[in-house]
Amino acid sequence: MLRKICTAVLVAVIVMVMSVSAVLAVEAGQERVTIGANLSEKQINQIYQDFGLTRGDVIELVVTNDEEREYLSGLVPDEKIGTRAISCIYIETREEDFGIEVTTKNINWCTERMYMNALLTAGVEDAKVMVSAPFEVSGTAALTGVYKAYEDITGVELDKSAKEAGAEELVVTGELAEIIGSEQAAELINELKKVLDQTKDMTDAELRDLILKIAAEQNVQLTEENIVQIISLVRTLEKLDIEDWAQKLNQLSQTSQDISSFFDGVKDFFAGVGDFFTNVFGDIGGFFSNLFGGR
Repeated sequence: MLRKICTAVLVAVIVMVMSVSAVLAVEAGQERVTIGANLSEKQINQIYQDFGLTRGDVIELVVTNDEEREYLSGLVPDEKIGTRAISCIYIETREEDFGIEVTTKNINWCTERMYMNALLTAGVEDAKVMVSAPFEVSGTAALTGVYKAYEDITGVELDKSAKEAGAEELVVTGELAEIIGSEQAAELINELKKVLDQTKDMTDAELRDLILKIAAEQNVQLTEENIVQIISLVRTLEKLDIEDWAQKLNQLSQTSQDISSFFDGVKDFFAGVGDFFTNVFGDIGGFFSNLFGGR
């Protein structure tokens, strides 16, 4: 009876390990394309040419304007969202620690770096992303396409708060870029993201001083509206899991860290009960010999 109980415990733990690793691990080379629901067949064919793909070779998903508005309404003026779903994306998962690589075509407001930072905030990692449209668009809605495609690949929904924060970051950085330039805007936000563990204990006045200090170091001028938007964004980001955020900005894989933490816990578990299993079954070889070798 004791042997049966111990065997069941061991099998359950092994199954749990395999299940968690299957959920967290994202196999490199997985691909998806998302197509705006309002594109014509001719426009869709052009998008596939932009991506260097043949239609049918990659799983295709459709993104609607309603889905685009889910994360952007209230953040982006209606004229930027529009009433049609136009932006398209291609995503390919890459090897661990690859980071995020983004290229764009016919996107006139969102930059590659803005996309990359927003995607990292949302929890997308180790992926190559291409964003395209049949004519020039702002590109804000493409973020929804990446979310949808990445979740379809992994089979796991990204944290809703993180997705909303990613969308807010994209918009705030974009509006800031119109004043101080895209690179300076992305750098300013990233500097703040690196110290979120400190800003969460600051008053709005103290945070304001920090924002102005970073802006001065970058030799940029902020408007009052910019400062208010940045404070709001920082407060949103502070609500996320900000542990090791600086590492995340350097594109280290949070997924691999999660797996490592899980297996450390499993290792500690077995260390704690190792003597028990040893006493019951001798050594591991003896255990399996007893289990499968007969009486």
